[in-house]
Amino acid sequence: MDWIAIGTLDDIPVRGARCVTTPQGKIGVFRTAEDQVFAIEDHCPHKGGPLSQGIVHGAAVTCPLHNWVFSLETGRAQGADEGSVRTIPLKVEEGRLFIALDVLASKAA
Repeated sequence: MDWIAIGTLDDIPVRGARCVTTPQGKIGVFRTAEDQVFAIEDHCPHKGGPLSQGIVHGAAVTCPLHNWVFSLETGRAQGADEGSVRTIPLKVEEGRLFIALDVLASKAA
């Protein structure tokens, strides 16, 4: 797996997110109150809302457009909503964040 550095844990506020632009599209990188970090595609399947601008609560994010809630762990919509977003492998090493773009590229193909 090819890991690409995208910044540091400190770049992402607690219970917040940042958007990373890649050749395969935009990725939302999220940090929970417990300092867990997740990466998912930054595009709600409902109306295309930017998930990285949503509210992080627990291990989920609420889309800022229509309040759909997505699990940061699985990418699946919660409750009565249907759909999912892709999750991207992410790791933290010595405070630095890395995503696996090769996995993202293979999923886009």
